Amino acid sequence: MFCGALCHAQQSTFEPPTMGWSSWNTFGINISESIIKGQADAMVSQGFASVGYKYINIDDGFFGGRNKETGELLIHPSRFPNGLKVVADYIHSKGLKAGIYSDAGANTCGNYHNGDVLSVDVGLYNYDQHDADFYFKECGFDFIKVDFCGGDPIHNSDRLKLDEKQRYEAIHKAIVNTGRDDVRLNICRWAYPGNWAKDISCSWRTTGDIGPWWSSVKSIVEENLYLSAYCGGGHYNDMDMLEVGKGMSTTEDVTHFGMWCMMSSPLLIGCNMKDINATAKGLLRNKDLIAINQDSLGLQAYVVKKFTFGEENAYILVKDIITLHGKTRAVAFYNPTESVQSMEIDLADLDLAGTVKVYDAVNRRNLSDVTDKLSFNVAKHGVRILRLEAEERLERTLYEAETAYLSCYQEITNHQASETAIYESNANASGGMVAGWLGRRAANDIQWKNVYSVEGGKYKMTLAYVSGENRSLILEVNGKKVKSVSLNSGNWSTFKTYKFDIELNAGENVVRLYNTSGWMPSIDYMSLERVPQTNSIGSVKAKSSKRASTYSIDGRVMPSNKGLVVMDGKKVMVQ
Repeated sequence: MFCGALCHAQQSTFEPPTMGWSSWNTFGINISESIIKGQADAMVSQGFASVGYKYINIDDGFFGGRNKETGELLIHPSRFPNGLKVVADYIHSKGLKAGIYSDAGANTCGNYHNGDVLSVDVGLYNYDQHDADFYFKECGFDFIKVDFCGGDPIHNSDRLKLDEKQRYEAIHKAIVNTGRDDVRLNICRWAYPGNWAKDISCSWRTTGDIGPWWSSVKSIVEENLYLSAYCGGGHYNDMDMLEVGKGMSTTEDVTHFGMWCMMSSPLLIGCNMKDINATAKGLLRNKDLIAINQDSLGLQAYVVKKFTFGEENAYILVKDIITLHGKTRAVAFYNPTESVQSMEIDLADLDLAGTVKVYDAVNRRNLSDVTDKLSFNVAKHGVRILRLEAEERLERTLYEAETAYLSCYQEITNHQASETAIYESNANASGGMVAGWLGRRAANDIQWKNVYSVEGGKYKMTLAYVSGENRSLILEVNGKKVKSVSLNSGNWSTFKTYKFDIELNAGENVVRLYNTSGWMPSIDYMSLERVPQTNSIGSVKAKSSKRASTYSIDGRVMPSNKGLVVMDGKKVMVQ
């Protein structure tokens, strides 16, 4: 199924993040037919194929120029003397899938940055359909990574400047025109390109190129911490290829791989699989971490708690796995700082209650059950990744703005010039971040698309915001306008709250804030508190903590039981 067209619409059939190997991180442009075939052999013999890796991706370096008269794409005469099809056929003969590379412009990155003189005019620009037919109909490739050096003037000698959205949409159309509906397109623009990317591709790069050192891994994770709203339905934030087994410490390798799994990034091995060391091989074949990455929900973990240690930060991230809003969740205690840190979180802040079974996904063993909180000392540059199975799932009550979807979010152009919303650091905010530069048009909004209520009903919604001037917003729930308000917190460092009365449906709801003409306040978070229902039997009032409730009927306190209380032998629904 072609991910740019169908996977987004049919969640039950979407593909998980791409798993495989790519030539670039180890070989650069110095690739060959024998190298690619050797790596296909190694993927099988080293046991990678048996745990889910299946793509062998040929990156830059195979080009041999282009015939100016016929438009024929030429293949490097010494690196690939038999052409590309024989290589793709060999990969397929191993039960694997074959990937290829191109550029949205005329020249590739290898031309400008690596001096490959044969990589001129070999990109897709002016040859979209011609090359798509060659790659996917004639050679049979199943994946393509499309770079953008040829479209960005600082990365090509022609100083060619192209429009990202137009170019990638044209490339997507050319792939569709081949008749292939199973090709995976990866957009490699080195920053989150915009929400249009999900309609045409399976994944998009969100950062610059990775390097085999800790500072690179740390910066890439940091850039992806607040992009969870843009992952899902078969479309993924690509944190770049893996550098596991290429010189970092074992702890750093575990954090690197583990966070890629938690954040549902594609997993493309970047080392030489023929001589990989045993420790790195064991990590890359860890079935429990892979299961978190390949989970059927396809979600990226979001930050649920932030710690500040001096000038450094550490984080706890969480996501649903197996069942949406279910009792099984994956959690990461992530410590990128320069010293061991003690990190703790209440189970209620993970929306879990009762006895919780804890499984260490890195070391693949059960830990002691917990009933109140999780606490770990996490090594510097380290991570603890857990699978939690709880007795009870609680409704989420706190929705930080940094977990919300900004409909005009992008990282390519200056947000002020383009008037598009962004996530901004703010030490006074609940989670240390706000969503700002919202409004000026209805489309530049903020949406929480996954607001879940077990039974539906009335809620008190608290909105935290900051604004040094009068700014308006409109609240909309499930497409229906609730209220328009003007807000002013007094200055740009003081946060205030405003309460709304809203009604949610049972299941998932969408809460949206927008302004059709003016700027909106910067948004910190939204919190929800259920409003108890009064019925004919008696006055029912909830005594609510942050996550759990007891109920008082005519002065008698009783525990809740999935929304039911019992009085005089009769079940009474409490909403």
